[in-house]
Amino acid sequence: MVFNTVLKGPVNISTPFGSLTDVTSGFEEGTKDKACPLNGVFYTKNRQEQWTKRRPLGVMIENHQDARPPLGLSRADVIYEAIAEGGITRFLAIYLCQDTGDIAPIRSARTYFLDWVVEYDAAYAHVGGANTPGPADALGQIRDYDIRDMDQFGLGFPTYWRGTDKLAPHNVHSTTKKLWEAAEKRGFGSEDDKGLRWDKNFQEWKFKDDATLDIRGEAKPIVVPFWTQAPDYTVTWQYDKNANVYKRYHGQTAQIDPVTNEQLSAKSIIVQFQVETSANDGYPDGHLLYKTTGSGNALIFMDGKAVRGTWSKKDRTKKTTFYDKEGQEITFNRGQVWIETIPVGNTVEY
Repeated sequence: MVFNTVLKGPVNISTPFGSLTDVTSGFEEGTKDKACPLNGVFYTKNRQEQWTKRRPLGVMIENHQDARPPLGLSRADVIYEAIAEGGITRFLAIYLCQDTGDIAPIRSARTYFLDWVVEYDAAYAHVGGANTPGPADALGQIRDYDIRDMDQFGLGFPTYWRGTDKLAPHNVHSTTKKLWEAAEKRGFGSEDDKGLRWDKNFQEWKFKDDATLDIRGEAKPIVVPFWTQAPDYTVTWQYDKNANVYKRYHGQTAQIDPVTNEQLSAKSIIVQFQVETSANDGYPDGHLLYKTTGSGNALIFMDGKAVRGTWSKKDRTKKTTFYDKEGQEITFNRGQVWIETIPVGNTVEY
């Protein structure tokens, strides 16, 4: 029998409660042969027993320059990134198989992120949201779509709190532990009120082990422009061949997660091209819409190589699936998956 041992030092985060220790730190021993259903990473049976008692969390985290660095992203299983308004991107971080001692800054809901939240039947953590009448009314759609709502305005302290690290509105914090506890109290545990588990109809992606070093590519930097008129939010991914990960930068600045002191990185990166339109709902900064259903082009990066492919989402509640040019479903590397949504017509350099 093979035993894998992980020993990490605690990460302390300052909160209104004193010091929160990163809840995934510590000594963990056992065979890592239980695959996380979200990103294929192998964990111990003990870790699996933890995630089977809860449902995924979808947490809105902002990327405004005044809000950086975001906390807790390195421990998400899957991350979505798209523009909120004005070229400023926002993250939807999906948590299930890992915990993190702090998540911030949590921000408001947007309609297209809801179409990704429902793919996991996740409990959705956010701070309010777009509510102008019209097609971008995210708060109304949360009710209409029967999404498991974890709005800060409905939960408040101590599930959420305002930190002293930044000025409002860039300072709302929580933790996975507090969010899962609140979800359980709201009836959003691993099962619904009819006794059906969240993953009964969940469609898992396919996963594989990393390519061996000798067949990995020699990738150039990947430059992802969300809006050409907002270069401060253009992302560059630098490939580390030995580690077989893509490391995230804004310009020349590495994005570091203060919770773990790790640079944000991904095992697999998906850039999906979707039609962007204005909601024309009279909102001053202009709410956006993305055509999340149907199909479109995609670029998939892993093992130092690029695949030109497509994405497909049959309807709002179905899982988005990715295919290569021959129409075969993509098999991703085990590890954190990043999905970048950019407007059709933008050019990715790689």
